[in-house]
Amino acid sequence: MFANALKSITATPITSGYSISSTVTSTAGPWKIYSAKKKSTGKEYSVFVFDKKSLDAHSSGLSRTSASAFKKVAEEVVERLKKEASALAKFRHPGVLELVEPVEETRGGGLQFVTEAVTASLSSVLQEKDDQERHGGVGGRSSRYVTEDANGTRRRRELEIDELEIQKGLLQVSKALEFLHDNAGLVHGNLTPDAILINAKSDWKISGFSFCGPPLDKTNPSWQPISLSEVLHLDTRLPRTVQLNLDYTSPDFVLDNNLTPSADMFSLGLLCIALYNSPHRSPLECNGSMSAYKRHFQSSQGVPTPTNNFLSSRSLPKELERYVLPRLITRRPAQRMTAKEFQNSEYFDNILISTIRFLDGFPAKTANEKSQFLRGLIKVLPSFPKAVMEKKVLPALIEELKDRDLISLILHNLFKIIELLPSGRRAFGDRVRPSLKEIFVTNAKNHQEKDSARDAGLMIVLEQLSVIVENCSGKEFKDDILPIIFVCLESPTPTLVDAALRSLPIVLPVLDFSTIKNELFPVVAHIFSKTNSLAIKVRGLQAFVTLCGGSNDPGADDGLDGLPGGDKKKTSSSTALDKFTMQEKIIPLIKAIKTKEPAVMIAALNVLKVVGKVADADFVAMDILPVLWSMSLGPLLDLKQFRSFMDLIKTLSSRVEEEQIRKLQELGGGSSSTAANDDFMSFGAIAGSSFHDATNGTTEDDFERLVKGNAGASPSNPLDAGWDTMGASSTSAVKSPGISSAGGKTTPTPAFSWSTPAPATPAASSFASVKAQQPGFRTVTPDLSRIEVLSPTTTQFSQPLQPTPASSLSFPPAQALASSSSNWGATTTTTTTTTIPSTGISNPWASSSSTTPSSLSNMSFGQQQQSRQTSSSFSLPPPPGGGNTTTTQTTSTFSLRPPPGSGGSQQPLRPQIQNNNLSSSFSSPATTSNTTGLGGMGMGMGSMMNNNNSTAPMGMGGMSMGSMMQPLQPFQSSQQQQQKSGLDKYASLL
Repeated sequence: MFANALKSITATPITSGYSISSTVTSTAGPWKIYSAKKKSTGKEYSVFVFDKKSLDAHSSGLSRTSASAFKKVAEEVVERLKKEASALAKFRHPGVLELVEPVEETRGGGLQFVTEAVTASLSSVLQEKDDQERHGGVGGRSSRYVTEDANGTRRRRELEIDELEIQKGLLQVSKALEFLHDNAGLVHGNLTPDAILINAKSDWKISGFSFCGPPLDKTNPSWQPISLSEVLHLDTRLPRTVQLNLDYTSPDFVLDNNLTPSADMFSLGLLCIALYNSPHRSPLECNGSMSAYKRHFQSSQGVPTPTNNFLSSRSLPKELERYVLPRLITRRPAQRMTAKEFQNSEYFDNILISTIRFLDGFPAKTANEKSQFLRGLIKVLPSFPKAVMEKKVLPALIEELKDRDLISLILHNLFKIIELLPSGRRAFGDRVRPSLKEIFVTNAKNHQEKDSARDAGLMIVLEQLSVIVENCSGKEFKDDILPIIFVCLESPTPTLVDAALRSLPIVLPVLDFSTIKNELFPVVAHIFSKTNSLAIKVRGLQAFVTLCGGSNDPGADDGLDGLPGGDKKKTSSSTALDKFTMQEKIIPLIKAIKTKEPAVMIAALNVLKVVGKVADADFVAMDILPVLWSMSLGPLLDLKQFRSFMDLIKTLSSRVEEEQIRKLQELGGGSSSTAANDDFMSFGAIAGSSFHDATNGTTEDDFERLVKGNAGASPSNPLDAGWDTMGASSTSAVKSPGISSAGGKTTPTPAFSWSTPAPATPAASSFASVKAQQPGFRTVTPDLSRIEVLSPTTTQFSQPLQPTPASSLSFPPAQALASSSSNWGATTTTTTTTTIPSTGISNPWASSSSTTPSSLSNMSFGQQQQSRQTSSSFSLPPPPGGGNTTTTQTTSTFSLRPPPGSGGSQQPLRPQIQNNNLSSSFSSPATTSNTTGLGGMGMGMGSMMNNNNSTAPMGMGGMSMGSMMQPLQPFQSSQQQQQKSGLDKYASLL
């Protein structure tokens, strides 16, 4: 465990500033590599650790003298390793391992330093590949080597060594050697697989500068020359990892004791063969023995040559075998190619390597060269190995996103790589998604300012939303991608807004309901309500369709949609807006549309179609259908578009009808009563407005006695007795204008403002009390202020009355008087029945010859009527003896019989009017076509004369005659004393 191995280094700045993993990621010679994260930034790094106890393990069993000498050797090894770590601080080159924290000594004598994140050393990768091929043969199973990050995450290390990866790595190593030879003036001296490290970007970096030094013919003050005699003397007491590896050593060291840069090129040639060999080892294996190494060069068959396939068990690439290795694996140093020549050899003459080389020098290229390269790169990417694309090409492109002019071109290639990678989801989440948010949201200056370069990049993001959705989770999309979509929606560029609205079918399935309703919908609604563009208006309506769970008809597409058809996803009901939002938020927005453009109207039709499927029936009837009717009558719609509106109107109307019928059937059990439905037309009785007879508790008071105030007096005027000659049967047949006998109940009519209501009797108000107890009963107070005062125009009293012989008088039977009376003031009349308007009641008190409602102003005393005209509501018989008058039976509201007489004798007449309460009521009989004014309240004044002193009802719109006559009693007494005629007396009363 790392805790046990590094228990003495817990107090160093490296261990306190970094979170170090407990497992070893890889090894590189004597160094153990651990993954680490800096606590302050969270960035990943690697920690190289050397434990001095690895040297002490080899000193056991030595004598005191030998142990003292070994201790001195061990100290020299530590100094050499410290020199290696310090050398990294001096070299700043892309091909050299980058040092982050300088080397530190631990309390136990060990060493540690921090570098850029390293995946593995080349020696570990080759060893793993050997193990893989040993178990599965050539091309066996993929790597199952699992590593653990600093945060404890375990993952499979994916390192595939294919030919392109080898070419790329060798090219990078040769660049580092060129820098070391030409610029630093040094010789590496120990270029082995342990000295090459592969970082997180899949770049090959050189390290292991323990045996680095200047050439023998040159001096370098900053570097101490290497003592070849010392480094070539291998100590068996020391581990092989801290000594010079003879398998990759140039014969210049061993045979010539010469230290030149060409020695590194010879080692590079052996490294090339090891990469293709199986197992992946050097062709010069000597197991650390100088004598074995020398025997390889004693014969031509012992050294790699073209004749023996450079001692490789596998075939080598043709370019490498023909043009490169013969100039690297050669005995004479002068014949070897330099690092620069190696980079320009035929081995690297292919499009993929040239692409990588261009990427390595990308910052130094011109703007025109960069744009041309990025346009052609997308065609070459499918030829790249997956590991190279993910670890080399992808990071290089992301680093160039800082160039705003190239954002759109770079994003094209980034999304192409994500599509090609089998692990594209991980690559997108680790690298691309954070970069997108940083560019377009975090570091964006002002979204409201037009920026063509930024808008071009945002357009690429919208076009690639399907790729983004497939490679990130819902939470990641909401946190990092949705803000970018909001930037597009709020952009001042209409094209960008249009593309963002069109992308909703792809976006909605990834988001939850709350995010759609509370975050996305308000933004879309704001854009729809504020835009002045008809195109954006239409796109907004199409977005509403999508938000409501519907889909826009592809056949009606305008052809402006740049999204592929297969990328359009229909939202599920779980992500659609709720019914409340549709009814209370979307429909008001549609109502506010002012334009009559057909495209907008049809788009609104689609929204209403979707909302109408889920909205309540009453909402459809009261809100949606009126909007549809208003839009359907637009002047710019053609016939096909109008029919589309009508089809939807009919569909929604049918739905409303069906639901309303079903609701009524459920509430009423499928049947209803007309009488029950008309109960609301029955009103409570008005006190003192009904006729009362002896059967319902009323008394038959003489009207004259009531007027005079003399309850026991008998009529002294013979004319008064003539008013009482009408039989009781005829009295009972006369009814008030509003009386109905339906159900045996009467409902009084309201009294006029100028009438004095008679006191209500219990019997008169009994019906109202019963109605008040019924549930759902409503009372209506008539508007009495609208009733006009009667002003008779012409009456029978306009001309003096002349006595007429009794023989010329003709009286109808009493039974006929119950239903009709003679109007002598009219020349020609017809019999009709007037209906009360509000209730459909047939009014037997009024007569009309047409269906036109009669009004109060048409009612007059003795008014002469034309042919086919309504008879008077109030009429008195004309003087007897009018021979030219034609009498017709009418249904008059109020009439008077001719004065009674016998034997041609003429006796003075005096009206004998008994007090009866006049009442009118509403009920619910069958309706007729004729109606009367004043709410069906017939107004009239009637009298019936009977010799038997029966009651003579007399009403005027619910006003009792008794109430009118009371103030005139003294006047009546004087009239009686003067023995005036009955008609004169009656005229004076009126």
